[in-house]
Amino acid sequence: MKKTENCKLIRKTEIAKGIFDFTIASEDIAAYAQCGQFLHINCGDSTFLRRPISICDAENGEVRFIFEAKGEGTRELAKKEVGDFVDIMGPLGHGFEISDSVKKPVIIGGGIGVFPLYKLAKQLKTANVFLGFRSADRVVMEKEFEMTANTVIVGTDDGSYGYNGYIASAMEQYLNFHECDMIYSCGPMPMLKAVKNIAEQRGIKCQLSLEQRMGCGIGACLVCSCETHKSGADKYAKVCTNGPVFYSEEVTLND
Repeated sequence: MKKTENCKLIRKTEIAKGIFDFTIASEDIAAYAQCGQFLHINCGDSTFLRRPISICDAENGEVRFIFEAKGEGTRELAKKEVGDFVDIMGPLGHGFEISDSVKKPVIIGGGIGVFPLYKLAKQLKTANVFLGFRSADRVVMEKEFEMTANTVIVGTDDGSYGYNGYIASAMEQYLNFHECDMIYSCGPMPMLKAVKNIAEQRGIKCQLSLEQRMGCGIGACLVCSCETHKSGADKYAKVCTNGPVFYSEEVTLND
């Protein structure tokens, strides 16, 4: 669905320093949104290109997305207040594939990559979830995931909260003693590389949501191309339309 509309901002919370939790009203986007899809957002008059922001949750005519105010566009978006309108195109992209045959799923996210995994966790209901953050002051959504997942393990890179170390290592230790038939992941590239390697070494199917710079969001500009294992004309895929979610064996992950 490629539809643009002005959506009213109905809730806004700063859940950690510089991280904003927005909920907008949109019957259409909420009805069509799938796990892993994203919104292409006009952040304000001072920015020309839209910014891709993952859907965190969508139901009952409301759509939730969470973002870090880091660049010019997202800092402008963070200035919006409840009652303002946000120009949004979406939902866009190819999201996570969910099958009834998957009985023992694992979800792993890092940093702002945890946000698009929440709707997925709600739909799967029985997932074992691993959430990684830089430090204790960046830990968010732990309680929300606990309410919908089987188990939740939180880790921090500096050891200030939960598991001490990279969250992919915590998942690897878990897999030494537990079965898993699908891994779903979103986060920074080093974490995705680690998850991809762990999954493929163990023969576990794995879906990765890639973060990529985008221009148009609809596959026309080619800015967001990523390398695949195919050859010829199919060597590169468009993250905005072919993804952002790919099976790990489909893509080559480069820095």
